[in-house]
Amino acid sequence: MTLHIVKLCVGCDSVEDLAAWQKKRIKDMKAKGQTPQLKHVTRNTPKRGEEIAGAGSLYWVIKGTIRCRQKIVRFVSRKDREGKPACEIHLDRKLVRTHPKPMRAFQGWRYFEEKSAPRDLDARSAAEIGKLPPKMAEELRALGLL
Repeated sequence: MTLHIVKLCVGCDSVEDLAAWQKKRIKDMKAKGQTPQLKHVTRNTPKRGEEIAGAGSLYWVIKGTIRCRQKIVRFVSRKDREGKPACEIHLDRKLVRTHPKPMRAFQGWRYFEEKSAPRDLDARSAAEIGKLPPKMAEELRALGLL
C-alpha cells in the first residue's frame, strides 16, 4: 500500500492560486539560471521517506479541504539559512485535482495512507467542480451530490 503525506497549503485560496504560485517559482528559477524544481521546504525529514518517494504524493489542504495532490519525487535533507536541519520535498509539476475531502487544521505534515486518500477527479469532473464556488462544492459533497 502506498504511503502519502498531507500538508496545509497556507496562503492559497484555491488550486489555481497554488498553480500560479508554483508557475512563478519555476519562472524565477529559470531567470536565475537554476534548474527548475518544485520543492516545499519543511523542518523534519520523514522517517518513512523511502516508502513515499517516487510512489507517494503530497496532498494539499486548501481552506480546510484536500483539493489536489502532487507526486513526491524525492526528499533532500539540508540546512536552512540558520544552519538548522531542513528537508526539501521535491514535487512533480503536475497538480492532480482530487475529490474534495474536509480536513481539520494541523501543524507540519502527516502521513496519509492510500485508504484515506481521496480519489482523483477525471478531467471533466475537475472542470465542472472547478467552476463551482468552493463553499457550494463542499455543501454539495456533504449532501452526497458530488
